[in-house]
Amino acid sequence: MARPRIKDVARHAGVSEKTVSNVINDYAHVSDRTRTVVRASIEQLGYRVNLAGRHLRKGRTGIIALVVPELDIPYFAELARHVIREAEKCSLTVLIHQSGADRAHELAALAGFGSTFVDGIILSPLALTADDLRDRAGFPPTVLLGELLEEGADHVAIDNERAAREATRHLISLGRRTVLAVGGIDAPGLGTAEARTRGYRAALAEAGIAHDPAALVPVDSFRMPAGARAVARVLRDGVRFDALLCLNDQLALGALRTLYEHGVRVPEDVAVIGFDDVEGGRFSVPTLSTVAPDKAAVAKVAVQLLRRRIEEATDPDGRDPAGGGPGGARDGADQDAGRDGVVDGAGPGVQSPQDRIVAHRLVLRESTEGHEGH
Repeated sequence: MARPRIKDVARHAGVSEKTVSNVINDYAHVSDRTRTVVRASIEQLGYRVNLAGRHLRKGRTGIIALVVPELDIPYFAELARHVIREAEKCSLTVLIHQSGADRAHELAALAGFGSTFVDGIILSPLALTADDLRDRAGFPPTVLLGELLEEGADHVAIDNERAAREATRHLISLGRRTVLAVGGIDAPGLGTAEARTRGYRAALAEAGIAHDPAALVPVDSFRMPAGARAVARVLRDGVRFDALLCLNDQLALGALRTLYEHGVRVPEDVAVIGFDDVEGGRFSVPTLSTVAPDKAAVAKVAVQLLRRRIEEATDPDGRDPAGGGPGGARDGADQDAGRDGVVDGAGPGVQSPQDRIVAHRLVLRESTEGHEGH
């Protein structure tokens, strides 16, 4: 039996081949009714997209790279899962690269690894500078995650300064007056740690609490052992404190262990809050209060932005060389599609760089609220 082709699906669904192509490519201007009919025909006929051929016709490989500092940090592992899930919806394959927060590795990623086998890159930089990002001529389309280093780049993040201010305000609302910032950095800069430190200091100032530089507890990494060592050091030095704002959950989990080993009760003696809402914090004893970024939204927006930039790079006029897509003629069955809305950023033409801030929320658990019924 011959393998069904796109024109067989179109005939079965009663639409044009261009409409079938639009549904396959998940373009937003197709109506829900038409999309349902076409997908039903695809399923009934057993049609399968020839991804390799489709990408080659567009001058693409269908592969994007996700570059993160360390995959064994749970936040990045969870983020990678969301990125892969979003990319699959667009028929894209994700290559995951670990930079080790090393500038040379991040520069190599920014340059496309010296090859043309990736169509675009989602990069979480820790070592790059604004100067590194300023001249990206000839580099693959790139979306940055985390703090904005260069105004001319597509960028997705939460508002880290605001989030840290909210977390610190919560600790202060509990009556805590000596809040240490584990991982805090008292220096100008555009990094995540610097932004969270600014939010921490702003909350102290709002509450009329004088900032003590000694309240910023330095760490040599953002892993659990570093958090444990940092808190052990301040306890050994006799520093008095009643709350910890840890700049990620790994530091907070390490801090919880050290506090337990020293007989310090959480939250009765010391309240602890982290960042990232990783799975381990939901099972620690006590469970960890945290700032929860919407990781699914970060992934979705990043993939959407990158996909748009890839389309611009391979087809600047906004036309899909394989048929359908932005700029293509609509089938008569799609005339009501305008009510379905269009994904922000879709449509022909090159857009200016996008700076997208996604939501976060404060998740309060036992490390600040105490055990239920306490």
